Amino acid sequence: MNSNPGVPSQIPKQRVLLVDDSRIVRTTISRLIRKSFDVREEANGEAGWQAITTDPSIVVVFSDLQMPVLDGFALLERIRQSEDPRVRGIPVIVISGDEEDATKKRARAAGANDFITKTTDGTEILSRIDNLLHLVEAKQQLVVNKEALDQTATRDPVTGAFTPHYLATEGGKHYSHARRHGGPLAVLTFRMDSYGEITQKVGKNVADQLLGRIAKLVMGTLRAEDSMGRTAEASFAVIFPGTSSQQALTFARRMHEQLDKAQVTYRDHVLKIRTSIGLAALDVDSASSIEDLMKMALQRLQDAASRKLQRAAKQEEASPLKPVSLPDDLDRAVQAIEHADAQRLGDAASEMLRRMLPFLLAVCRRLNVELPLDKITQALRNHLK
Repeated sequence: MNSNPGVPSQIPKQRVLLVDDSRIVRTTISRLIRKSFDVREEANGEAGWQAITTDPSIVVVFSDLQMPVLDGFALLERIRQSEDPRVRGIPVIVISGDEEDATKKRARAAGANDFITKTTDGTEILSRIDNLLHLVEAKQQLVVNKEALDQTATRDPVTGAFTPHYLATEGGKHYSHARRHGGPLAVLTFRMDSYGEITQKVGKNVADQLLGRIAKLVMGTLRAEDSMGRTAEASFAVIFPGTSSQQALTFARRMHEQLDKAQVTYRDHVLKIRTSIGLAALDVDSASSIEDLMKMALQRLQDAASRKLQRAAKQEEASPLKPVSLPDDLDRAVQAIEHADAQRLGDAASEMLRRMLPFLLAVCRRLNVELPLDKITQALRNHLK
């Protein structure tokens, strides 16, 4: 640990491995590069191999060709055929007293990055190392950039789910495998029906964040072999290889219940998550491609959403909060009473009130209001005297 917090710790040197059976060669090259690199020395190819596989700090290997136990060509072969990407990609500079072109070509063919003679001066050696390290760094950056590009091309940036094209590609592989081996395959589609409503309440950014959380929640319950993609603004599809319709239905119902029960509070808004689902599977549906199977699941999703809208409309029509119009005969009776004078009411008013009492009692019970029957009865008696 650095005892003085005001002084930064020294950055450790990168390590170079020297593999040569000649102590003089190792000492000479080590003295030339030790100011710039930490140096590890080994006397034969087998010892050098053990150092490479166990010491991740090694960034460059210098290797002689003619060595006991394991020569330089065999060491190169092991390095380039290693299953470890770090080992397989490590730069190797061959050191040799043989300057024949055939030797150089053989070393290059075996995987050597560079070739120097044992009489090369220190400045040239350091320059070769620097060039190799820059080359390795550039290659590594290209790999990182490619992975980032691939990630962008295959993943939806909002939810992290696969893009529709990539999902169809993966689904096609699973469909071919299922057809070839007679195995099950299921496709689940689901949509966040309340996405538009939530967008109006709290804005698209918050709605998208919620959509992303839902997608990650569902993806967290999937197996490694399952694939989930975003197929529309608030719609997703999940491909379940090796899964029957009943197994997929069990998953779909559990997911549907969990999402519909969930409530998210954002500031003063309670955001209710409402979803619809659709399902298709090869053990119950006849589909000639993964696209057909996905279309079936999507159609069932749309049918489920339509049925929900129809039920909601019927509930709205039957709502006790919606004004109810009076039947025509009652409406005319009310108008007659309002426009008649007291002398003309007589028996007609009494009969009309008798007929209306059941309606009035039903309304009062519905509104939890007590009807003053005693006063109404007494008023009728007084009026009929």
